[in-house]
Formats: sequence, structure tokens, C-alpha cells
Amino acid sequence: INRIVESKNAAFTVGTFVLGRSGWRTHFISNGNDLQLLPSSWPESLPKSLALGTVGMPGLTAYFGLMEVCKMKPGETVLVNAAAGAVGNVVGQLAKIGGCKVVGCAGSDDKVAYLKKIGFDEAFNYKTVTSLDDALHKASPDGYDCFFDNVGGEFASIAVNHMKKYGRIAVCGAISQYNDSVPQKGTYIQMPVIFKELRIEGFIVSRWNNRREEGLKALLKWVVEGKVKYQEHITEGFENMPAAFIAMLKGDNLGKAIVK
Repeated sequence: INRIVESKNAAFTVGTFVLGRSGWRTHFISNGNDLQLLPSSWPESLPKSLALGTVGMPGLTAYFGLMEVCKMKPGETVLVNAAAGAVGNVVGQLAKIGGCKVVGCAGSDDKVAYLKKIGFDEAFNYKTVTSLDDALHKASPDGYDCFFDNVGGEFASIAVNHMKKYGRIAVCGAISQYNDSVPQKGTYIQMPVIFKELRIEGFIVSRWNNRREEGLKALLKWVVEGKVKYQEHITEGFENMPAAFIAMLKGDNLGKAIVK
């Protein structure tokens, strides 16, 4: 999130706040093409950093992944992993707004407590359960209609077996595999996919760039109304960016990791 300090462009007056893909730097020069103004209805009381999280790309990822890929319906059961992260926590809250039962998992007891606080029906710590298979069954004995997958790997290959007939899986990320130097060899998922007639679709949020305003407007409204809670993990200091990034990859953050 950048503040305009000098301008020769009438669309961007000095003092205006914009979203810009400027990289890790203190100042940069733009012709305006790569800048996006924050929504005009942005309340003064709301942190502008939310345009990087809940009311930004991660929130839009949750919004379109649930609405367009999972096509969730009221009364269904939604599973989301990495549920205390920037995308996952919004997925769970939007699913609750949509009238679904929501099950989430995260990597610490504090994160699990947070998920329950923001309305998840069931939540568990995947690092401490004796069996992931049993934990998924216990959380929803009838299985899952929608699975919003941020993790991939072993979790996804086990979760596939807990899907209901005609279940939908939105593949958003694969954080369990990003740092692998040797590719993981998982179980094969074709049998449950065939016999349960599942639909698995990978997606990148930029597919819905033409509907960005729609998504941001909805997310901002829900945040203002208190229907979507937000959590930011803020690190102060430009020089601490590398440490903050590494900590995020290790799962140290609750909610969106932000460097101020």
C-alpha cells in the first residue's frame, strides 16, 4: 500500500493511498498504469493494510474460489486447510455467511482457538492429531461437499477419501510442497475421484480480474458489518522483511503477514 507523495497525474492526487506492485522498496515512480486506488467507500477506521489481505487479493481468492470453483450451497459442509492463514480464514467466514458447516485445520492450538472464535464449527491442529484420517472423519462423519485446498500433499490425498459424492475441490495452493527439493510421492487419488465423481479444479484469482470491484465491494461490506473478522500479523521495519517472509513460510503468522 503506497501513499502518493508527488504527482503529475490528475487521477492520483498527493496523499492518496493506492495498491501497487512495487516490490520491496521505500519509494518508486509510476505512470499510474500499475496502481489501483483503494475503494472510495473505505472507512477511515479500517486499516489500509487490509487491501493486502482480507479486502485484497487473499480475500478475493477466497471469494471466487468458493463462489465460482466450489460453487458452495447453503447446508453444505466445507473443509479448508491452512485455515488460519490470509486466505483460509476468509474462506471459512464466507462459507458461514453462505449457510455452510465449516471445518478448518491449522498448525497450532492458538490458531485452532482463533478459528473457533471467528465461527468455524470444527477445527483441529493437524500437527498434534494422532490420525489425520480420524480427525477428518470425527469433524464431519458424513464427509465434505467442498474442499478448499491450500496445502496439497498428504493432507489432500487423505481428504479426497472424505469427500461426498459429487464433491468439489478447489485447488488454491500447495504449501506443503513449495520447499521440497525432492518431489513427494503421494497416494493415487483416481479411485475416489472416479467413484465419488468428484470435480477438482485449480485456479488463480486473476481469472476474475474483470469482477475485482464486485468482490472487493462485497468483502468490504462484510468487514464493515462485522460479519468477516480480520487478523493481521504485523512486522515493523523495512529491514525485517526477509525475516518476516521466512517466518510466514514457517507458519508463524496468524492471519495475513504484513510488513509495515
